[in-house]
Amino acid sequence: MNADERECRGLPLDDDVIDERMAAIMREKTEWERLEIAFGMWRFARDLMWRSIRAENPDWTEEAIQHEVASRMSHGSV
Repeated sequence: MNADERECRGLPLDDDVIDERMAAIMREKTEWERLEIAFGMWRFARDLMWRSIRAENPDWTEEAIQHEVASRMSHGSV
């Protein structure tokens, strides 16, 4: 059962399971294309987090924001 069918039936969607249509598209991509897609998503998440932290803490320095972004993206290991 694909995600659309699950949603129509009111069943929970498994976020960690890729839709078969998306899987087919990704299988046709080269390793380099998949890496570019992943890096683009990572960069988007980092930039979004940077803007959010900046908005919440306007008095923080650039260095403090960068450190907080690194900490959050590494789940506290930085």
